[in-house]
Amino acid sequence: MIDDLEELPQKAREKHTENKKFFAKLKKRVPKDLDYVMQQLHVEEFERTDCLTCANCCKTTGPLFTNTDIERIAKHFRMRPSQFIDQYLRVDEENDYVLQEVPCAFLGADNYCSIYDVRPKACREFPHTDRKKFQQISNLTLKNVAICPAAFNIVEEMKRRIKL
Repeated sequence: MIDDLEELPQKAREKHTENKKFFAKLKKRVPKDLDYVMQQLHVEEFERTDCLTCANCCKTTGPLFTNTDIERIAKHFRMRPSQFIDQYLRVDEENDYVLQEVPCAFLGADNYCSIYDVRPKACREFPHTDRKKFQQISNLTLKNVAICPAAFNIVEEMKRRIKL
């Protein structure tokens, strides 16, 4: 288990090869109860983890914004979607809308999100550890363990519980 955010990138690098091999095996032999196990691990971890003490995801990475996200958030600000895009977003190399810069403009000094109730889908679902068909997002998870201490802990516990 990791609690110190400063140790996270190094610990994630140390575990990267091991995690990559584990996910490769997982894709080949998906346990029937994987979704259930992941849901359980996710709930257990977030009973211990308070995202407001960290907010590393908001400080270091930005979510993808779908058109639905853009419309919802623009409406919240009483802006046209094009105004919201011009003020806060850019198009990345994969042609997705992302934040112009990080940390997120909506993150407060207290680690609270000023648009929490209308935040993007990617933020609502982060770190995606309770997603159905979890084995399909292994590349994303490998990135997230270096950003999110909870994701790191979930993957470590997952490797202990799921024998491949």
